[in-house]
Amino acid sequence: MYFTDFDFEDEILDALDAMRFEECTPIQEQTIQPLMDGRDLIGVAQTGTGKTAAYLLPVLNKLCQGGYPEDAINCVIMAPTRELAQQIDRQLEGFTYFMPVSGVAVYGGNDGQRYEQELRGMAKGADIIVATPGRLISHINLGNIDLSKVSFFILDEADRMLDMGFYNDIMTIAKQLPKERQTMLFSATMPEEIRRLASNILTDPLQITLALAKPADGITQQAYICHEGQKPGIIKDIFKDESSERVILFTSRKTKVKEISLMLKKQGFNVGEMHSDLSQSERDEIMFLYKSRKIDIIVATDILARGIDIDDIRIVINYDVPRDCDDYIHRIGRTARAGTKGRAITFVSEEDQEYFKRIEDFIEQDVPKLAVPAELGEAPAYEPKKKEAPKKGRGKNGKNSGNRHKRNNKGNTQAKKGNEKPQARQDNGKPQGEQQQGKCPRHRRRPNHKNRNKADNNKKAE
Repeated sequence: MYFTDFDFEDEILDALDAMRFEECTPIQEQTIQPLMDGRDLIGVAQTGTGKTAAYLLPVLNKLCQGGYPEDAINCVIMAPTRELAQQIDRQLEGFTYFMPVSGVAVYGGNDGQRYEQELRGMAKGADIIVATPGRLISHINLGNIDLSKVSFFILDEADRMLDMGFYNDIMTIAKQLPKERQTMLFSATMPEEIRRLASNILTDPLQITLALAKPADGITQQAYICHEGQKPGIIKDIFKDESSERVILFTSRKTKVKEISLMLKKQGFNVGEMHSDLSQSERDEIMFLYKSRKIDIIVATDILARGIDIDDIRIVINYDVPRDCDDYIHRIGRTARAGTKGRAITFVSEEDQEYFKRIEDFIEQDVPKLAVPAELGEAPAYEPKKKEAPKKGRGKNGKNSGNRHKRNNKGNTQAKKGNEKPQARQDNGKPQGEQQQGKCPRHRRRPNHKNRNKADNNKKAE
């Protein structure tokens, strides 16, 4: 399905044409029309599938049609992190290039100049506010923002926001909004807490669920079964014969980030760090250096697993195995975006083998195991412990003792299956949007579809 199959206003079509958006991804194909019809909606799909455009385009189309107050905030988009808020704001700038729709990003860690910009945008009634929960709550408490006329409320990566403890903040913000509004919730997973949140803030929502927890086809997954002390040597061996550029190395703790970063610097690698102890300006500086190729490797916590707009990452290394299967999907999903190819390498220590086996069961495939370099010594065998079912029998007291010492076997969760169509080649992470697509022979041209030349000439401006 193509974007031109929807009844978008000409200004939307101009922006899509300038940004070379042509073919819809499955989540866009299934959600855009219900949202244009005014339905509340829950969209469940993994990151990198084009969810941002799926909710932005219907909202912008309605604002473009008019009938909404010009001096009030009409739409609030919530994002869990500053990085994702910035990414959404950049895509919003691209889509609104040909229309008089204003927006402002509201997030913490800014200097005074940025804070004043937020205040001006909210005071003048920017059409769309893209905000992190904590920062928006601060502005509400200070009386800086009026949300009484909001028509659209959007939660992006809702599962991540709840993981970060923002449930109460979201409910506080929702109480500031009119009851008559259109609400959209997008998430990569659908745990019980998300269902509870949805039942409290959405009205008769349509739920669209695509196949979850499946790595992109372009990702070559590999693993090293190793001892903890062998991991530095494996990294050195990986980059012995190839470039170390465009690499992200994930670890679960920020203290480990600092240790690994120092170790890699001693090995001669060009390294930057990304974790929650950094200020926003420090994070921005690291991302700038990485995008400009002045840094080759970023060592990061899961703060970088979502919401970054870098489309040419070659290798993702999991220095340790994430405890949550979804976190594994998000980490390795930083590579092989927009139809490209990439590698995901995971270091599996003896204590991590059980967790990695759960991931393999979850994605329904065995990840190829690479041999540890011989000079690093003997590596452990891959023998993830299998928890046995409790034996039923009678104890000394004559009662059934089979469940007295029952182990907490979480089991191996199987990935949900769906009928998701092959993903369109989108989501290249450029500032203009999540995707870049080629020309389509079915592109519809309207008689008054204007500004073609202007769109092509100013493509870089977005």
